[in-house]
Amino acid sequence: MRTNDEEYVRPATPPDTSSWSQLREAARDCTACHLYKSATQTVFGEGPKRAPIMLVGEQPGDYEDVAGKPFVGPAGKILDRALAEAGINRDEVYVTNAVKHFKWEPRGKRRIHQKPNSREIAACRPWMEAEMRFVKPKLVVCLGSSAGQAFFGASFRVTRERGKVLSSKLAPKVVATVHPSSLLRQPDEMSRDREYARFVVDLRVALKAAGEG
Repeated sequence: MRTNDEEYVRPATPPDTSSWSQLREAARDCTACHLYKSATQTVFGEGPKRAPIMLVGEQPGDYEDVAGKPFVGPAGKILDRALAEAGINRDEVYVTNAVKHFKWEPRGKRRIHQKPNSREIAACRPWMEAEMRFVKPKLVVCLGSSAGQAFFGASFRVTRERGKVLSSKLAPKVVATVHPSSLLRQPDEMSRDREYARFVVDLRVALKAAGEG
């Protein structure tokens, strides 16, 4: 049986506008799914409006939910370092998430991240599509499985497709890799170093592909 929250999911309806500020303002009031009820605010994307590369993560985390900005927490710091090592200037890329509200459950005084489901991703997809129309990136980097599934469907697996230059209906070139938060969950320093190096390699593939054609 579905709960009321699970039933309260429908596609978002971005305004038909050529104004970026109007789009962002509309996203602030989005109630397309129940996640807005427990989130502090909508966390919309940031970056140049004609950025050659768009980075798409899963959803804002606790830090992002409070700050109202994408990738400003511990995972964001790893992302910044990896982008720099790959030769990508974060100020020149557009960064956003497949889902714009923080999904979490309480555990004591902490708010613990919960993975968004396919219906929540689908509800938020129109906002990402609107961002794509404004930015028109040459290439999209999907960070993690939720972002990959937003572009390729529920059967998409980052473990099978990471580091490859793919194509989707939303973007001519897409490179999938892990979400930087996964690096924080590695069991030891050796594993973290190994997976971080693989992450940087994937970002270099994206940079090269964005510069071709």
